[in-house]
Amino acid sequence: MADVIERAPKVELHLHLEGAIPLPAMWQLVHGYGDPRARSLEEFRARFEYRDFAHFIETWQWMLPFIRTPADWTFVAQAVARSLAEQHIVYAEASISPTDFRQHELSVAEIATAVRCGLDEVEGTHVNLLVDLVRDTGPEWCGRTLEQVIEVAPEAGIVGITIGGSEHAYPPGGYASVYQRAAEAGLGRSAHAGEAAGPESVWSALRDLGVERVGHGVRAVEDPLLIDHLVEQQVPLEVCPTSNIRTGVVQSWEAHPAIELIERGARVTVNSDDPTYFGCTLAGDLRRLATLADLDVERHTRWAIDAAFAGEVEKARLQRKVADWWREAGSAC
Repeated sequence: MADVIERAPKVELHLHLEGAIPLPAMWQLVHGYGDPRARSLEEFRARFEYRDFAHFIETWQWMLPFIRTPADWTFVAQAVARSLAEQHIVYAEASISPTDFRQHELSVAEIATAVRCGLDEVEGTHVNLLVDLVRDTGPEWCGRTLEQVIEVAPEAGIVGITIGGSEHAYPPGGYASVYQRAAEAGLGRSAHAGEAAGPESVWSALRDLGVERVGHGVRAVEDPLLIDHLVEQQVPLEVCPTSNIRTGVVQSWEAHPAIELIERGARVTVNSDDPTYFGCTLAGDLRRLATLADLDVERHTRWAIDAAFAGEVEKARLQRKVADWWREAGSAC
């Protein structure tokens, strides 16, 4: 089964492009700009061992200065797309966080256009973009960023928004007007919720923001009524198992809330979040979860397609591709 999952066409909905840059490409950037704290590739790899979520954010912040120019963005986007194609991830929605790179004085349009150039150079996968508005900048700044997103969305292949960052300090409710504007502009809407903060964060994302998907959402298991709601409404959850374990949100695979959510009938999609930072792959997380829960990989891939912010024509094409592959795989067994 492990080999089947590796070869199967897969779909990823929760993927931070900056956190998915393959280590050799990331090292090339760091080495090119120079940093005395990473004198070798081995020393560089060692930086990606985390004590907790705060330590992960510290490493994320350390990496930001090394993606400076449009050429850098095109380079890393191409490297990410090539990695996705090699993993048989036929469709992905990758988020970018332009606000995190304000010190380089690049607009959303400049970053998104450069990323699109890199993504389109690679065959074997199709990557649409989400923009992480970064909740820590506050609702006003998020609103400004959103207006730039709306202007460039069609040509850059931006299909939606999300908000990452500190759930505790910046709860979802403060961003209701931003999400209303995104809805009016026809953008898909997700939000990180129920990761660092508890069930109240998920409730707020659903009620105040009107999200169509929930990023992470694993702490929903702390509220039976919320689980019932998620199951009844079939709200897609962008679950990132290894990420949760590496950042200390969850203590072990055996204790991961995804197991209960799947058993209860929640619409769980499996994702890798920041695979380079967490040393994981989508296939690896699917394989591990399939040994612990009643996870049907084909069905969950179909759920991910249903939940994607892609157009209906593309979603129908992906559904056919996945169905055909699994039918042929079954015939070969």
